[in-house]
Amino acid sequence: MTRRNKIIYWVATIWLSLGMVSTGVVQLIKLKEEVDLFTHLGYPIYFLTILAVWKLLGVVAVLIPKFPLLKEWAYAGFFFSMSGAIFSHLAMNDAAKDLFGPSLLLLLTFVSWYFRPADRKTTTVNN
Repeated sequence: MTRRNKIIYWVATIWLSLGMVSTGVVQLIKLKEEVDLFTHLGYPIYFLTILAVWKLLGVVAVLIPKFPLLKEWAYAGFFFSMSGAIFSHLAMNDAAKDLFGPSLLLLLTFVSWYFRPADRKTTTVNN
């Protein structure tokens, strides 16, 4: 892995982790604005706790060494969570500004996943 790719990976992964931790904490403590947002989107409030816990566990999985299969699941969870947020805002005809956060986190998820080092990837069998 080139130095450039390592830098891209770590910058994306750190920003992704900060974004997931900050939104996870906001959801876990059920900040009023987050409760209002989930109500607006039509989701039950208990969904905040579920998303928060999985986001926080996903960050741990992505940051700790080894466990490449667990990392794949964490990246998949981030992808589904952020793409779901984007489509939820689109379904409610929300303003474009409401798409920025989840779109940025979705992009960071992809960049972090794409540039992850070999020891953080699952192995494949070559024919």
